[in-house]
This record gives sequence, C-alpha cells and structure tokens, in this order.
Amino acid sequence: MENIKADIAIIGAGSAGLVAASGAARLGQKVVLFESGEMGGDCLNYGCVPSKSLIAAARAAEGARSSGPLGIDAGPLRVDWARISAHVHGVIETIAPIDSQERFEGLGVRVVRERARFADARTIVSDSVSVRARIMVIAAGARAGAPPIPGLGDVPYLTNETIFEIAALPGHLLIVGAGAIGLELGQAFRRLGADVTIIEAGQILGGSDDEAAAVLRAKLTSEGVTLLETTKIERIEGVAGAIVVHTAGEGVRRIVGTHLLIAAGRKPNVENLGLEAAGVAHDKRGVTTDAYLRTSNKRIYALGDIASREQFTHAAGLHGSLFVRNALFKLSPGRADGPPIPRVIYTEPEYAAVGISEKEARARWGDAVRVLSVPMHDNDRAQTERDTYGFARIIVRSNGEIVGAVIVGAHAGETIATVALAIANKLKIAAFTSSFVPAYPTRAEVLKRAAGQFYTESLFSPRTKMLVRLLTYLP
Repeated sequence: MENIKADIAIIGAGSAGLVAASGAARLGQKVVLFESGEMGGDCLNYGCVPSKSLIAAARAAEGARSSGPLGIDAGPLRVDWARISAHVHGVIETIAPIDSQERFEGLGVRVVRERARFADARTIVSDSVSVRARIMVIAAGARAGAPPIPGLGDVPYLTNETIFEIAALPGHLLIVGAGAIGLELGQAFRRLGADVTIIEAGQILGGSDDEAAAVLRAKLTSEGVTLLETTKIERIEGVAGAIVVHTAGEGVRRIVGTHLLIAAGRKPNVENLGLEAAGVAHDKRGVTTDAYLRTSNKRIYALGDIASREQFTHAAGLHGSLFVRNALFKLSPGRADGPPIPRVIYTEPEYAAVGISEKEARARWGDAVRVLSVPMHDNDRAQTERDTYGFARIIVRSNGEIVGAVIVGAHAGETIATVALAIANKLKIAAFTSSFVPAYPTRAEVLKRAAGQFYTESLFSPRTKMLVRLLTYLP
C-alpha cells in the first residue's frame, strides 16, 4: 500500500468535493481526491443535468402540442425515446470534461478511483493508498431512499440513478413521492406520452404553501397526471412490466403500472466511511456540522448533501467555496447558514422560493409582516406568451426588510435570483421601487410591481395628496 502525506484529503468527487479540490489545488495545496463512482457525482450523472435535459425535451413536446392559441398547428406529434435518451446522455458527455479525472489531475490533484474510509482521526485509506492529511473532507453525497413499504424489496423499481437508462418510454409510470424529483419527472414523462400516477403520503410542497400547491396541482392534472395526495401505500407487488400498488384507507385502490419510480426522499451516504474511527458524529440526517461546516473532529469538514443541510447542487458548490475560505484563509470564516439558498422545482410552471415562508415570518413577527403579491396574469410578458400560470410573492417586515419570496411561473428559478441577491446584501424593499429597472416586457417586472404595493397606501394617502397640492404652488 502506498503511503501519502497530503495537505487535504477529500472523499467524494461530486459538486462540493470538486469545488473544494479545485480551489485548494489552485492555492498550492497537495490534494488527494477519492471517488469510487462517476466523477461529477449525482448532479452530473443522475440528477440535475439528465433531469433538466429530459424536461427540455418534454417542454418542446408540450410546446408543439399546445401551440394552438399562438396560431400554430404542429400536426401529429412523434416522440422518439431513443433520440431523447441520446440527447440526455449527450448533454452529460458535453459537461463531463469539466468534472473529469483528467482535468483535476491537470490541476495537480491526485485522484484515486477507489472507495475510501477513515482508518483513524488523521488517516484515510482505500485499497491501494493510505493518506495522512492535515485537513480532511467528507463529501460523499446522498442517494435515493427506499421507504419501508411492504413488498418494495421484491419488485423491480427505478430511482433517479437508473431511470435515465430505461430502454423505452414507460407505458404507465408509477411514482412514489411528490417532491422535486417526483413532480419534475412525472410531468416530463406525461408530456412525452406516458401515463403517470404520482402517489404522495402528504401533500405536494409538504403543505407549506397552499396557493403554490394549488397552481402546480391544477397544471399537472390538466396535463393528465394522476396525482394522489394524502395517500398511504399498503403494499407493492408484481414483476417487471406489471407493478401493482395497493393504497390503503377509504379510497382503497389497485394501481397497475409498467414502471415504478421511487422518489420519496434521499439518504446520506454515511455507511462504510469509518466515521466512528475518525470521531465524526452523525445521524440519519447525515454528518453533524457547525455553521462553518466543521464536524466533531475539527480536522474534518463535511460538505454537500451529507452535511445535514440543504441538498442542492448550488448549496454544495457554496460549501466547497466556504471550505476553501474557512480551512485555508481562516481570517474571516464564512457561515453555511448565512447566504439565502434558493429552492426550485423545475416543473412548468416552475416553483421557486428563497428565505422564509409567510407562515414562518408571521410566527416570528406577527402582524409586523406584509405580503406583497402579484398574479402572473397581470404581467405583460406572461400575456404575450399565453402562459399566465402562477404569481410572485415577496414577504417583508414592516421596516422594509425582505425576508422571503415565492415565485410560481415560467422561469421562476431565474427570477428568484434577484430576490436572493437582495436578501444576501440586506437590501430593503425600496431597492425594487427606486433603483431597480427591469426591462419591458420581462417576468422580472412582477418584482417591481409587488414591491410597489409596500408604498401604495402611504403614497396615495390624503396627506400625500395634500402635500402634492401644496408643492404645485411653490415657485
């Protein structure tokens, strides 16, 4: 076994691990990076990239199918799954070189394509190497969880790691879970021609936003997705091509599908890492970290999906950057709970949120909270596109502090970034009414219009009108 002394050793070459490795190597650190799976991790290979590529194909299909109101009749639609699959994998191949072993070795990183574990509080080992490092990083990610449903272990099912490898378009796709993965892929496969049934034990969006949930629910059902909320699964049985889901309760049903996708949450990859040997505390949510991403072993950091925080690629990228700042510079450490992290579901319409919800805000500040809301129907760009689903809502304290926002509509994930920037830089709602000038016509105008509501009552009050009358008489 080869013995290596390094400045930094990292387990996991997903988004967080790669950002940490790249930054540290460019700063002259000797870095060893372990990865037993695919470089790029879940996002590149099984998550964001393939799912959004599939969604793009599905959106094109739906656009052709529903273009009548714009005066365009596309004719009979033909969906070629083989070509769609080639498109999805082609996008992965195009992006893959950015995350490749060759690129990181070119940066000076030693890449070891083997499973790694902690041997003790200072040492990481794999089959062929033993690395003693000054600082270590756990960025091993997470995987799809399998809920404890009777019979699930006896039937073939798909997860986000396998669904993009299927040979043909499903005839009837059954989806367990109405989180981001379930809703996104459910709509996409329906638009491509599959029958889709989504089964959710609770409510979509976890019951956190009834108005947003109503918009998404209406759109999905209008497109033919069968959405079963507050539905408990009693058992699952069957064979490939004939999966049967039995639901419980008053509405007992027997639902038969050709394919089954499990999208009911994710589980951190804490097993077989030797965390106990390293003195690293963890639980079912992942590795326990402080606000600076340090674990209970102060030489070890945890980043990304395994770090008991938001499980988003952009959050993982932030973690990688914070690690470089905190571990190598130390003078002004950054907190992982500082920047507002946008949350986006890439359905159509998209759902995007940042900061805290209206319910959370009212629990903290009571009546000293204002909710500024504008329907997309009132946005001219939405009208030109005949796509007026959704709304924009900005949550503001009575002093003008922006504490959260929700946007439902086309390109909501893009528009929410402006609010995230405002919150991150502690801008008050006045910034959206004075110096913010969105181009016309754009969806971003909903933000300015919503912000204007904060001042409507005082701006057009009798006192203001009297002041204007007095001013008009001044020379």
